[in-house]
Amino acid sequence: MTDSQPGDLRRTQTEIPADVADIPADPDMPPVRPGMFLLELVPVPVEDIDRAKAFYAALGFHPDVDVRPADGVRIVQFTPPGSACSIVLSEGVPSLDMPVGTLRGLHLVVSDIEQARATFIERGADVGPVEDLGGVFYAAFADPDGNTWTLQHMPWRT
Repeated sequence: MTDSQPGDLRRTQTEIPADVADIPADPDMPPVRPGMFLLELVPVPVEDIDRAKAFYAALGFHPDVDVRPADGVRIVQFTPPGSACSIVLSEGVPSLDMPVGTLRGLHLVVSDIEQARATFIERGADVGPVEDLGGVFYAAFADPDGNTWTLQHMPWRT
């Protein structure tokens, strides 16, 4: 979990380019081919974006975006190390509004759950014990707003 991924070295985007052509191509991103439906962004409802931002950054999530495109609107996007799917923390975007702390059971698949758990605990998360549920291993935690997450290890995927 602590190893840097090539994509983790990219800069945080803090400005919205005037022209989409000004955004450089990212060779690490898979192309979107016909018939594909790539899940790439999950809204996480939080009360205090800065507190949540600090929490996810401490866990090692990469800060991709922090923009204020209009008065009263803020978008903060993070990507877990190695993931193609990001999370978004937002305010002022009605289509993303949901009650704070209601997101449940997002899974982070890891190759070594004991090491991942120890890392997250060291970085401030209150991660529960590892549970073996029939050969798949889980350890649960929550962000400061009560949104729940699960570390998951499937031994055959390492």
